[in-house]
Amino acid sequence: MIEVTPSISIAEDEIVERFIRAAGPGGQNVNKVSTAVELRFDVRRSPSLPNDVAVRLMRLAGRKITQDGVLVLTAMKFRTQERNRADALERLVELIRKAAEPPPPPRKKTKPTLASKKRRLEAKTRRGGVKAMRGKVRGDD
Repeated sequence: MIEVTPSISIAEDEIVERFIRAAGPGGQNVNKVSTAVELRFDVRRSPSLPNDVAVRLMRLAGRKITQDGVLVLTAMKFRTQERNRADALERLVELIRKAAEPPPPPRKKTKPTLASKKRRLEAKTRRGGVKAMRGKVRGDD
């Protein structure tokens, strides 16, 4: 079991890992060894995730989620399989943690007070007076 939050744990058999050849660092080793990891997690059919968390996770995942609701993460940052596996798993856990946070409550609209409206209008009048004094000087000759 992989513990994501105190209330959410994922069974290891829900995660499918496939090793593929990686682009990037590794020299000739890159052409011979499959070090990159493609991690798949079926969000839609997972019994471990509450429904609201699954919906938020699918929205958060964006392009990383397939039409069938499978989250696909590819890790090829490191030269070894073990480090790439750990990186992909950590990214999955982080995404689920972010999705587990409830959204903030909607903002309540408030109206400005009468005093703040008066202050705003007085400041506008004062500023308008300052700008009016900047006109051309007219002589009385």
